[in-house]
This record gives sequence, C-alpha cells and structure tokens, in this order.
Amino acid sequence: MNYKGSCHCGRVAFEVEGDIDGALSCNCSICQRKGSLLWFVARDRLRLLTPESDASTYEFNKHVIRHRFCPVCGMHPYAEGTDPKGKATAAVNLRCLEDFDLASVPVTQFDGRSQA
Repeated sequence: MNYKGSCHCGRVAFEVEGDIDGALSCNCSICQRKGSLLWFVARDRLRLLTPESDASTYEFNKHVIRHRFCPVCGMHPYAEGTDPKGKATAAVNLRCLEDFDLASVPVTQFDGRSQA
C-alpha cells in the first residue's frame, strides 16, 4: 500500500510503500519526548516529495540514526539509519501519515533507553 505523510506545515513531505503491521514505541531520550510511533521500512521505499534539504537532521549518542525534522514546524516525520544487516532503513513516524488509523496496528514497546 502507498501512504503519504508530512510534517505539520508540509515543508517535509513523503510517500512510503509497504504494509503496516505494527508500530514501535521507543522509550529512548528522544523518542519518548517526541511521542513517535515508528514503522520501519527499507529506505528505498520512502520517497521524498519535497527537497531533502528542506529537512534538518539531528544526531545524538552514537550518531547512527539521522533524525529528520522540519525546521519550520518542528515535526519529526522520519529518521534514517541502517538495520543490523547494514541495509539502509527508514523509521517512519506513523503519526505523520495522512488518513491512517493508529488504532489499527498493535504497538510494541521497545526499551531504547537500555540500548545507549
């Protein structure tokens, strides 16, 4: 299935392809504050509809995840990194998808705080 998403103001917009069968709620220091519900897909399934330069990047701790956010409205629609096998991955914030029912997917709690 194809989904569209964006930050609040629309400056950072994207499409993503895949089947959403669950979400991850992480308690690390940044995810807990953002309140993101994450869905992981191969990075090539995420296509930006706005210039990549419209999103700012924040990295912390081990600098392995590029948290992408809008410098205008502050929303964090996705992040980029690599999975344990070294493949480029995107973590899509399901709260930023258009017309998506968050209650339709189970949420798994992840103890990211212990991973630091």
